[in-house]
Amino acid sequence: MKENKRVCGLIITVTIAIVQCFAQSRFEDYFMEKTMRFDYYHAGDAQSEYYFADEVIEEPYWAGNKNYLIDSRNVGNQQFRILDKTTGKVIYSRGYNTLFNEWQTTPEAQTTSKAMPEGFTFPYPKQDIIIEIYSRENKTGKLHKKFSQEIDVDHYSIRKSRPNLPSIDILYTGNPAQKVDIVLIPEGYTEAEKELFLKACRTFTNDLFSYEPYTQNRNKFNIRAVWKASKESGVSIPGEHLWRNTALNAHYYTFGIERYQMLEDYQSLLDIAANTPYEIIYILTNSQKYGGGGIYNFYGISAANIPGASTRKTYSHEFGHLFVGLADEYIGGTNMSDLYFSDVEPWEANITTLTNLEEKTWATMLDKSPKQTYVEKDIEKFNPQKPHSPEYNPQEPWKVGIYEGGGYVERGVYRPWPNCMMNWFHKIDVYCPVCTQAIQATIDLYTR
Repeated sequence: MKENKRVCGLIITVTIAIVQCFAQSRFEDYFMEKTMRFDYYHAGDAQSEYYFADEVIEEPYWAGNKNYLIDSRNVGNQQFRILDKTTGKVIYSRGYNTLFNEWQTTPEAQTTSKAMPEGFTFPYPKQDIIIEIYSRENKTGKLHKKFSQEIDVDHYSIRKSRPNLPSIDILYTGNPAQKVDIVLIPEGYTEAEKELFLKACRTFTNDLFSYEPYTQNRNKFNIRAVWKASKESGVSIPGEHLWRNTALNAHYYTFGIERYQMLEDYQSLLDIAANTPYEIIYILTNSQKYGGGGIYNFYGISAANIPGASTRKTYSHEFGHLFVGLADEYIGGTNMSDLYFSDVEPWEANITTLTNLEEKTWATMLDKSPKQTYVEKDIEKFNPQKPHSPEYNPQEPWKVGIYEGGGYVERGVYRPWPNCMMNWFHKIDVYCPVCTQAIQATIDLYTR
């Protein structure tokens, strides 16, 4: 039973039941070596969520691993699935997060409706497909289908994108299909500041690989830059009534948080990234003001010109969010937030509510004593933001345990170590074993 509606030359289909097979597909059976991009608008408020189709775009490059088509890890607050229309078989899927989902947790979303432009990419299908978008319900942790659309892969309305911006190799180690492919995008660099941007790209590369496990995996990454000049130098700072005309309109004070430097027009970002083979997008902004963010399988962004070690650590921390989906391990002043519920195990690898910890690799890193003996209740002692925080000694590493506090929550959410690069990273220079394992596992997925 289904209901069809024609929109913009394409067909919207609400499918009541589809038999889905999540086994890995053979790339050659279903895909061509180029990219299909689906743009849409993500809309709603704190209680509601809607998706509206925008357009389908053909892009010339595909950089993904042909052996990693189905994402079976159940990670991300969103997920898209590509189904072969004839058989109903899932032939590609990815989990991801969005800025819109974060906006839904803000006070503004309680009284205002909003829409943000979004999109995602996948290898170009040989036959007609069905796109499905799923959203995770925080209270249950379950994914629910919110959108479905049929795509005629030969339809005349599919726009063909052609590269028109220069791409520069920063680090090239081999065939994109066997590498993690990062594209670096400039924001707030004028035509006269191209060399300043390329210097920032080289710094980003050196800084990223200064931390393990990235150091030992350097030969598994390609890093390219796409050059797109801005009209004005710098980044907008609304809280200081400072606005600049830049390529992507990035700004500080996102959601009223001074250090949160982000952008909303994700589709324009994808237009720039499409000029080179890529999987991961990171934006380097021409700013000396601390700030940035990272959203899983969406984009990362950081000020590129901060003096000292802050830039290096910020890159590594935000890349943990973007590439792996690691959670912040910060401790706030509240109990359970709207993001984490006591009877739902978070999908992030590095925090737990103890609901299903045994299903995570983390559980195998605990020693054989009952896990309750590792629940640390002394927030004063193990909160790295407070003066009595223990100092990390590489000669005597901390024990992997279950330390209360994480995900901005003091009680009911737990982290693996007293401190980590995903926590108060200004005071530490290393990832905990749980985050390290999650990073390595993700690198292996992209490069196997």
